[in-house]
Amino acid sequence: MQTPKAPKIDRVLEVHGHQRLDPYYWMRDRENPEVINYLNQENDYLKFQMKDTEELQEKLFQEMKGRIKEDDQSVPYSKYGYYWYTRYEKGGEYPIYCRKRSHLENPEEILLNVNELAEGKTYFQVGGIAASPDLNWIAYPVDQVGRRIYTIHFKNIITGEILEETIPEVTGNLVWAADSQMVFYSKQDPDTLRANQVYRHQLGNSWENDPLIFEEKDEEFTCYVHKTKSEEYILIQSQSTISSEIRFIRASQTNEEFQVLQTRIPDLEYAADHFEGHFWIRTNHQAKNFKIVKAPIESPSLENWQDVIPHREEVLIENFELFADFFVIQERSNGLTNILIKPWDGSEGHQLQFEEETYTTWISSNPEFNTSWLRFGYNSLISPSSVYDYHMITRERKLLKQQEVVGGYDASAYESARIWAAAEDGKMVPISLVYKKDFFKADGSNPLLLYAYGSYGFSMDAYFSSSRLSLLDRGFVYAIAHIRGGEDLGRHWYEEGKLLRKRNTFTDYISCANHLIEQKYTQSKHLYAMGGSAGGLLMGAVINMRPDLFHGVVAAVPFVDVVTTMLDESIPLTTGEFNEWGNPKNQEYYEYMLSYSPYDNIEAKSYPNLLVTSGLHDSQVQYWEPTKWVAKLRELKQDQNLLLLYTNMEAGHGGASGRFQALREMAMEFAFLLKLENILK
Repeated sequence: MQTPKAPKIDRVLEVHGHQRLDPYYWMRDRENPEVINYLNQENDYLKFQMKDTEELQEKLFQEMKGRIKEDDQSVPYSKYGYYWYTRYEKGGEYPIYCRKRSHLENPEEILLNVNELAEGKTYFQVGGIAASPDLNWIAYPVDQVGRRIYTIHFKNIITGEILEETIPEVTGNLVWAADSQMVFYSKQDPDTLRANQVYRHQLGNSWENDPLIFEEKDEEFTCYVHKTKSEEYILIQSQSTISSEIRFIRASQTNEEFQVLQTRIPDLEYAADHFEGHFWIRTNHQAKNFKIVKAPIESPSLENWQDVIPHREEVLIENFELFADFFVIQERSNGLTNILIKPWDGSEGHQLQFEEETYTTWISSNPEFNTSWLRFGYNSLISPSSVYDYHMITRERKLLKQQEVVGGYDASAYESARIWAAAEDGKMVPISLVYKKDFFKADGSNPLLLYAYGSYGFSMDAYFSSSRLSLLDRGFVYAIAHIRGGEDLGRHWYEEGKLLRKRNTFTDYISCANHLIEQKYTQSKHLYAMGGSAGGLLMGAVINMRPDLFHGVVAAVPFVDVVTTMLDESIPLTTGEFNEWGNPKNQEYYEYMLSYSPYDNIEAKSYPNLLVTSGLHDSQVQYWEPTKWVAKLRELKQDQNLLLLYTNMEAGHGGASGRFQALREMAMEFAFLLKLENILK
């Protein structure tokens, strides 16, 4: 089959007196038949080039699907006198939302069977359910395109009737008022998809008459609505990358005016919950790694904040949970998460203990105040995801559920470790890795997949994946580089990998790759890179900087046309991310972005084998970014390596909606890597 060749239509883009030529700018028009034709050509070309892996892809898919317990169920949690849970049936792609009254032995009530709603749909996602306080209603948002534009539906739990009454074109974010007749919900700008408005809806009324409660006019902020754990207050949170502002009313007094908790200040971030007459607030006020303060409801602004958990230089506070007798804090230290329990009575607190060298733990769902049991989650690269109840007085730990790997799984057959690589500036970067002992050789002959993200302060924790076993069981080492741009080592780790220090993210990743080669975990001809979204930007940057370092790269929904996107305030996410990447209308930021933007730095040289994925309806990284990138690479690259583009024509940023259909795309990615290693079984 002939290699696809995209038409070129010269377009000159000029900013700050500097001109860029973009011959593929025309691809932005998804209504243009030529665009769809080109995407279909690329999909056909990928299918042709991957034809020798079709049996392998099917085998990988069946393996990954076969490890998943089809008739699975979440751990029930207690609230409102019911136990709530979701479950899956054999063959079902979608969840079934259920509850049982008082005791788990009581009959099950099915609240919503998403499989029935999704029948005949190519894409269908329910963004959870919200039960009204009187337990007569559920509200649930539905997206049928993958662009994260939802329609809210209402169902009467008592009668089973789904109302014709809906609220279209919203974010899916909603909360019930205390009267169970009113919901607050957020709505997005129809063009930029920035969540910028909060409305109030009365059951029985048309959404067209819903009053606008709040509008966020600052284009660098988004807003959403949520409830405190006590359910006594409804909060509207306005959030930018570096600043917060919260408004609140009592959930029982929905006609009150929202009050501001603390007026937004540049570089001041905070989030709040409520307990016994105070707001409890996680904030970075004079605390780079955050601290916990409390403030009286009557006068909650900054001057009345009182420290509860002070700032510590080496510990990042990520989250907290309030109980009647205990305060629980989720922290991060030395790249690992910890859970700290402090009694209100002033007695000595303690920290949960874990034995593995690299792992992840987190505070799970804890809707009740009056309990001594903490629910938390735990997993690692070799330990399947687990849910525990922990008694905060006796320290008894009960395993409620561990992810079942169907067909059997022996953790002792695998080894995980954490090593450290020296970055260009001498900073030490942690790397988590896992491999199957039978295949590992300390001579550099192992194929190795190095994954990373490195943006927005998202920490990339070591986690278990049953699908990943298909690579490990074929001899791959899997590694995660905890590079700057994430918060893996604290807030400074994030700040050293953003704005005018973004290049640290890329050089950290290259340093990690070099270290893995030096330590003989692999060598360049067996080294593979993977990242998605902002991690796809990472992929694009590093193959421009060091194309010789990798044999193959998977770039999923990659953000690669940085300068053009950040100059265009009409498309989703741009204005809200100026504090992450910078505003290129400022010449300093323009020139810095231009120095690393993957699309702008493609050169006439050899590149690694490359698989790029995209979604036509992607609301976060527009489909034209990876499409333009591939077209330009095809034009300039000077090698015979594979360059493949797959566009899901029916989905968005997250890929396919069903729990099994998404595995087909993963099977394709794994098959691409295995093909390059000539492992086709």
